[in-house]
Amino acid sequence: MDFVIIVEGKNDRSRLARLLSSDVPILCTFGTPGTKQLQQIVKKVGDRAVYIYTDNDASGKRIRAMLSELFPDAEQLYTKAGYAGVEGTPDEHLIRQLEKAGLEEYIVYPEPDPFA
Repeated sequence: MDFVIIVEGKNDRSRLARLLSSDVPILCTFGTPGTKQLQQIVKKVGDRAVYIYTDNDASGKRIRAMLSELFPDAEQLYTKAGYAGVEGTPDEHLIRQLEKAGLEEYIVYPEPDPFA
C-alpha cells in the first residue's frame, strides 16, 4: 500500500475500516499526540502518501494542524459540522470523501438496504 490514512481514535479507525479493504493502513493518533507519538507516526508512514481524516471540532482541527506540519503534502478529508466526528458520520458522506480523494478502488461499498 503506498498510502496511509491517519485518524484520531480507534472508533474512527473501526468506522473507516468497515468501508475500506482490509489492507488499507489506518493509523490513530489516540487523541492529541505528543512528540514521541508523532515521531512514531512519522516512522510508520515512511515515504507513503498521507490522508488526514480528523473530526470537525477544536481537538480535530488541532490534530489536523499538527499532522499537516509533519505531512505538508497530505490530502485532507473532512466531516461536516454537526456530525459526531468521523465515527458518527454517515457512510454516504465517508464514501464521498474517500471517492473525492481518489480511493474508490479501496472502498468496500455497503450492500443496499432492501427495506429503505
